[in-house]
Amino acid sequence: MKSIVNLLSFIVVVLATASASAQSSKEILTDFLDANVLVVVPVATNRATTISFPSAITAIDGAGVTVDGKTPGLFQLAHTGGSAFLSVRALLPKASANLNIRWNNCTYVFELVESDAPVLSLNMEAPPTPEEEDVGHAPEVSPLKLLSLLDKARAFPLLKEQQPESVADVGFTTYDGKPLVSDFNDYQIQIEQAFRFNAEDTLVFRVVITNEADAPLIYEPDSFAIRAGNRLYPQSISDADGVVPPKGQSIVYFAVTGTPDGGRNNLSLKNQFIVMIKRLSPPPIAAVTNAPSAHPIRPPRHQQ
Repeated sequence: MKSIVNLLSFIVVVLATASASAQSSKEILTDFLDANVLVVVPVATNRATTISFPSAITAIDGAGVTVDGKTPGLFQLAHTGGSAFLSVRALLPKASANLNIRWNNCTYVFELVESDAPVLSLNMEAPPTPEEEDVGHAPEVSPLKLLSLLDKARAFPLLKEQQPESVADVGFTTYDGKPLVSDFNDYQIQIEQAFRFNAEDTLVFRVVITNEADAPLIYEPDSFAIRAGNRLYPQSISDADGVVPPKGQSIVYFAVTGTPDGGRNNLSLKNQFIVMIKRLSPPPIAAVTNAPSAHPIRPPRHQQ
């Protein structure tokens, strides 16, 4: 097994850190499959970690792994033949073991490591085709084309009903069941819908900005950005006006195209996105309610 690992061209480590905020959680991750990459997966003793593939897994081989729980092992594995996913749980502290998973005539190697900050769901996606990667360069998308993508996202329900062929290649998801909300104390940004236009390597987001303050929220209209994992992707276009009224809401569509260095982002809609803007108005000053009462200072007697 060591000789196999030594042949791998590089190692990608999948790390997860505990967080009280759902927006910054790294417990749910998505990555592309690569037979030349060793993926390290943090697994807990009191949580189950599920690894999902695009389709049925052909075979699984592992060292230090038990299926029935009776055979000694460092990790317990649950998998139903013919399914596209498996679940694992660490049985001992500081345990580590490897899993070799056969899928689509390739072997993918996973290193399981016991951790207090586990990845709970790891979604492995098929690698993009050369046409999708476009030799690693993002396609050139003109401002007019970006405007048309925003228009198509706005009209998506109508187009899907009346002209389904026009949006047949558009990825779409809604977050009704589990909203993605970026909370900034006195205002929040919630992603309601997300669209992926793969040919343009562009994601379009419909977001709602809620201002809970008594003063207008003023921000730069072209400052939208999303965070996916540890990477930040600035907007390519938005229809924002830069103002949210007091105690009000504003609906904005904005797009992200490629990466800041000119490559394709190939971002999946399954990512736990965080939306950010550059605020211009000052945040409200919190009222101090427990401060001691102020008493006037008496001047010296000779000054009275």
